[in-house]
Amino acid sequence: MVHPVDLAVLVVYLAGAVALGIALGRRTRSLEGYLLAQRSLPAWAILGSLVATETSTATVLSVPGETFVPGGDFRFFFQLGLGLILGRALIVWTLLPGFFRRRVFSAYEVLRHRFGPSVQRTLSLVFLVARNVGDGLRLYLAALALSMFLGWGLPWCVLLIGAATLYYTYQGGMRSVVWNDCVQLVIYLLGAALALGWIVTQLPQGWQSLWEFGLQQGKFRFLDFSFSWTDKRSFWVGLIGGAFLTLGTHGTDQMMVQRLLSTRHRRGAAWALVASGVVVWGQFLLFLLLGVALAAGFAYDPPDQKLAKGDEAFAYFISHRLPQGWGVVGLMIAAVFAASMSTLSSSLNASATVVVSDFLRPRFQHADKQPDWVQLSRRLTAGFAALQVAIALLGSAVESVVNSVLTVASFTAGAMLGVFALGLYFPQVGAQAALVGMGVGLGVLGALFAFTSVAYPLYAVLGAGATVAAGLVWSFLFPQATKTGPKP
Repeated sequence: MVHPVDLAVLVVYLAGAVALGIALGRRTRSLEGYLLAQRSLPAWAILGSLVATETSTATVLSVPGETFVPGGDFRFFFQLGLGLILGRALIVWTLLPGFFRRRVFSAYEVLRHRFGPSVQRTLSLVFLVARNVGDGLRLYLAALALSMFLGWGLPWCVLLIGAATLYYTYQGGMRSVVWNDCVQLVIYLLGAALALGWIVTQLPQGWQSLWEFGLQQGKFRFLDFSFSWTDKRSFWVGLIGGAFLTLGTHGTDQMMVQRLLSTRHRRGAAWALVASGVVVWGQFLLFLLLGVALAAGFAYDPPDQKLAKGDEAFAYFISHRLPQGWGVVGLMIAAVFAASMSTLSSSLNASATVVVSDFLRPRFQHADKQPDWVQLSRRLTAGFAALQVAIALLGSAVESVVNSVLTVASFTAGAMLGVFALGLYFPQVGAQAALVGMGVGLGVLGALFAFTSVAYPLYAVLGAGATVAAGLVWSFLFPQATKTGPKP
């Protein structure tokens, strides 16, 4: 059982998140205010929100496992981080101008101007399905970790995370999501730093023992310039795959684009986007160093049970090695909460935005009487929360394939990127060719996943390439109704 002091720390964190949502919700009067915080948020807050949103509980618990396991080192995440920075810079150059030129609510609105409503709604629907299935399963994984820490039943942990996240998202909209993200970023980074410091104090010679252990075990390897389609630790896989993956996740995914649209101007959005890549890269280094420290600590003082996977090392450390009653365990459990809630709140808000902007508002464009868009957005937020909770509660039935489902959900990044590329650079391609290209891209990615060992960072590259190639071939074979609108 968790010590009352640690439980109190967790309760204070949850109460603070809800209170912040209520306070910020009082300022929300318009649809733009609820979904985009009146496009008034400072760039540094968007930076923090971007980093927190892409850091889930699985990230916090699994990245240290990369260096914890025998033979593990820094190569994959160090090189992937460089690709993430490069991809963000490319978004600033290619996609960001179109989003700000038209003052859109949704990333997919620009496709309406280029291809028409069919492509816009198709990509919106794909986003909604992939995002809610993926984040429902992420909620399940977070609840599993929380259940282990607190000793509570899995359904109660799912409902607790879901209810707390829904409440502050429902009340405050995007403004609440972003400011809570910033708080959550501080909490989980502080928790990781405290855990690292505690482990080092338990080593015989502190930092020197950590350094010597890492060198002896070959942990401090950062670069590998060999190339292999199947080795994710290749520099080229990390750089190229990471760049294309970021182009898809941060350039075409509404959950990330919505943050950029909430800034005061394009220059601030560009700074926040690129700077967030640098912060994520530094965050990788912190979690990887934590993994080396865990390996060193368990080498000097082995755990009482065998750890089946590297992902379990940090969770075991929190449960069995941190001192109870000092509030540190409570802070670490809050950090697990924070990493989960930052992703889920963003997902709920983005899903509601896509339904309103891409499906409902166009139907009322010329209507005399408009719905109460803010209340409707809140109801949609609650509906998507219920959907994700339901998926999480069903997660135990598909536990053996959770990681596979999450990987398949990530396929959409490459295919969506391919459609945006067709719209930007190939004016001869029409709506029909774009949809065919996307279908082929998703099919190619499915085949790669099922029948090959291609490193998953390359999925976005190959998915985007297949989408563009198929779209171009279709437009050549069937050239009727090609150009349907101006470049986004």
